[in-house]
Amino acid sequence: MSNPLLDTTSLPRFGEISPEHALPAVTELIARHKRKLADLLELEGASFDAIVTPLEEMNHELGRVWSPVGHLQAVLEDPAWRDAYNECLPLLTDHGTEMSQNKALQQAFERIGKSLPEGASDARRTLVEHALRDFRLAGVALPDEEKTEFRGIMQELAAVQAQFDQNLQDATDSWHFCTEDEGDLAGLPEQTLERGRGEALLHDRNGWWLSLDHPTYHAVMTHADNRDLRKAFYKAWSTRASDQGDPQWDNSANIEKILELRHRAAALVGFVSYAEYSLATKMAGRTHDVIDFLNELASRTRGAAQKELDAVRKIAPHALEVWDAAFYLEKLKQQEYSIADEELRQYFPAAKAQSGLFELAAKLYGVSLEKTGDVRGWHPTVDYFRVRDERGGTIGGFYTDLYARNGKRGGAWIDECIVRKNLDGDEVHPVGYLVCNFSPPGRTGVSLLTHNDVVTLFHEFGHMLHHLLTRVDYPSLAGINGVPWDAVELPSQFMENFAWSYDVLKRSSAHIVTGKPLPRELFLRLERSRHFGAALAMLRQLEFALFDFRVHAEFDPARGSRVLEVLDGVRKDVSLIEHPDYNRLPHSFSHIFAGGYAAGYYSYKWAEVLAADAFSAFEEAGIFDKQTALRFRREILEIGGSRDFMDAYVAFRGRKPTLDALLRQSGIGKAA
Repeated sequence: MSNPLLDTTSLPRFGEISPEHALPAVTELIARHKRKLADLLELEGASFDAIVTPLEEMNHELGRVWSPVGHLQAVLEDPAWRDAYNECLPLLTDHGTEMSQNKALQQAFERIGKSLPEGASDARRTLVEHALRDFRLAGVALPDEEKTEFRGIMQELAAVQAQFDQNLQDATDSWHFCTEDEGDLAGLPEQTLERGRGEALLHDRNGWWLSLDHPTYHAVMTHADNRDLRKAFYKAWSTRASDQGDPQWDNSANIEKILELRHRAAALVGFVSYAEYSLATKMAGRTHDVIDFLNELASRTRGAAQKELDAVRKIAPHALEVWDAAFYLEKLKQQEYSIADEELRQYFPAAKAQSGLFELAAKLYGVSLEKTGDVRGWHPTVDYFRVRDERGGTIGGFYTDLYARNGKRGGAWIDECIVRKNLDGDEVHPVGYLVCNFSPPGRTGVSLLTHNDVVTLFHEFGHMLHHLLTRVDYPSLAGINGVPWDAVELPSQFMENFAWSYDVLKRSSAHIVTGKPLPRELFLRLERSRHFGAALAMLRQLEFALFDFRVHAEFDPARGSRVLEVLDGVRKDVSLIEHPDYNRLPHSFSHIFAGGYAAGYYSYKWAEVLAADAFSAFEEAGIFDKQTALRFRREILEIGGSRDFMDAYVAFRGRKPTLDALLRQSGIGKAA
């Protein structure tokens, strides 16, 4: 096969595919699928197997071809991959919208839904219901002129969202701090200093070169004694891709356009706002349900957060600014609990943390994970793991790409490489990408993680288990597909809890010098510090969620986005720390302006309620209890989007979730 991207018989051929393969592959595949669809719609008396199964096959094939393109443009410093991605995106967006607006196809699904036999599986019924919902949300019933308008909106929206993300990455990569005076960097971890020396050499400079990637930013804000350095990093971070920085990467116009286009699309298909449109695919029923949920959580958190902030202010020798908060929180943690990030870091080499996590997965779910050297990745630090079940049979695999580097999108995430499929006896195992941005290995070849990094690793692996352990045969409902967005964070946030178990951490730790696991005495200090700063962190997340939801719910085309005005209003209601006027949070808020969390960032807190309540079942039975783990796997991890999620949760827990478990877990309790 001349174009390796079109080979969907194996894992992506990362050693062979290149950017010039993308557009021809996508163009050819879309044309082929359009011909197949035309043939399907000519069938007499179409059935589920005759129409839906071939469509599932086509969507699965297109996903496999597109996945490496979207992935590589996010993890490689190669403008050609970005160009290839941007060239293909309009074709894919238009094709997807055209399919969703196909009236003949929608009518075929309606007939199939009515003709499904009484004994049809939940998955088949749900698949048809979701498809009919998506037809409606794409404007299938609109007049032709408005259909065309909707398709144009979707195309433009995809392009502007991609530009937002790319501006943010370029703005982040462009900034650095360089010094030859080691005194400027007092307090920074050795791992950060070592990396800074290496970066300076790469740029043919003396001294230290500090980039604006998250590990470096976090280290500076938490540990740098130099207050001016903290302020400089804070300003650079909080003004990325905004009118306060380089105008070529200013996302101001992109934000306006994104919100305008989303509002227009929602209005075309009969919704008052994009927030209301967004809830059509989520568990939360109405916009005021979300606002009430967030406000209640803020109300019950605020008192505890104020106490935390007062304690921090007491030890600061000057008025506390936003760039001081993390620094003095860390100082107070050391005073109160005699524990520091750097002390903990010595016990968490990345490879050991990862092996302990895999051992936990084996204990809970009976799976084994083995690293293999015969699969090629896209970077020398990428590894591939095969996943086997209790009987040794392969059930899937995943790539890991754990370390920060220039040109790589910030943050941590998992994505689908291949989605599970089992149609007509052709079973395809799921494969995923697990991506983080931890500090790269130093001169010893070892990357040392903070405990927060370990929590992040457990979080992302929870998503990966959700992707890998699915038993649903239809790709559109397998793994995380078809799962309400406000439930998709449940498996990930649930897994975070195990990173606070001594039995888990002693198997996930080995001191960099002695090789000994985390001492129980040190763990007890860590455990006592668990709730330290939790209320302030909760308010920060609620600020993000309220801003996101309100900016989408309150958008008025006549007034524009008013993002800074809305943000200011939310901060007055929720935040306890004043932010400087130059802060431009919206301009780097890629979760909502470039990712899948638009009018959905509240999902983190919504799902955190589910996760805390779910973990309390393990606490009651024993955190390694086989029956509880089996029930969680069967009712949550395996079902994908094939069942009503709240029904599935009740089947696992025996009741609906409550806020109490989250507040208790956060050390906030029930107090207002």
